[in-house]
Amino acid sequence: MEYAETYDRLIDLLDRHEATYRLIDHAEEGRTEIVSGYRGHEVAAAAKCMIVMVKLGKKVTKYVLAVVPGDARVDLQAIKGLLGGTYISFANPEIAERLSGCVAGTILPFTFSDELELIADPGIKAFPELFFNAARLDRSMALRTEDYLRIADPRFEPIAAENTPAP
Repeated sequence: MEYAETYDRLIDLLDRHEATYRLIDHAEEGRTEIVSGYRGHEVAAAAKCMIVMVKLGKKVTKYVLAVVPGDARVDLQAIKGLLGGTYISFANPEIAERLSGCVAGTILPFTFSDELELIADPGIKAFPELFFNAARLDRSMALRTEDYLRIADPRFEPIAAENTPAP
């Protein structure tokens, strides 16, 4: 899937479900802490999206699209425990981009792949709008959180860990 196709699929999905959203153009950026400033919102209102690989024994690998508030980090051990994994890590960039249909830094809080299980931290419900890069480094979306929950229907689990500042 081409990255432009993922953007088009997102817009089509939201329009079909009559979601309330707005697009925000900005300088190319994929880091949540920086792009949140461009978009003009608290970092916590962003959806930080990461693709995680979980080994379930020696022969089974499962991939998770983990969505946490922008001011948190993904708690890998929590996901490993939820799925009964034997090993966990972030997926390598090639796999993450293939499964998400997005370049790193623009992964959506939606999945268009049957290979990805969507798990979101309940903390993403804290703001009326959820902000994320819209499968592009130069365009973001502010989506009504209520619409995100209705359309994406994520599995909610406590998978966010606080970011701890470096000493």
